Amino acid sequence: QVQLVESGGGLVQAGGSLRLSCAASGRTVSSYTMGWFRQAPGKEREFVAAMTWDGKTYYADSVKGRFTISRDNSKNTMYLQINSLKPEDTTVYYCASRNRRFYGTRWDDYDYWGQGTQVTVSS
Repeated sequence: QVQLVESGGGLVQAGGSLRLSCAASGRTVSSYTMGWFRQAPGKEREFVAAMTWDGKTYYADSVKGRFTISRDNSKNTMYLQINSLKPEDTTVYYCASRNRRFYGTRWDDYDYWGQGTQVTVSS
């Protein structure tokens, strides 16, 4: 059974940084596409970043240059480094995994989800 557990969210001032983690079990992060999404209340889940099995990375235009997706194969964990945080980055961030190796940007491209971690940026 695949389980994804996010951590690392919290309250941070604008301009600060956070690193979100997604620890996987039941799946090897280096063998599938892994992604990060975020969802504000009342809005659709929004694609943030993805990394495919071969290490290629993809980002939403809105986060390019500030967000970095990475993974540590030895820990079977994926990360999202967020720099220069803005108040509009405030929302819940979700880790996801796709059964296919090619990346997707729609929330329904992904098959497994974590419980989410809250990021709050104060101005």
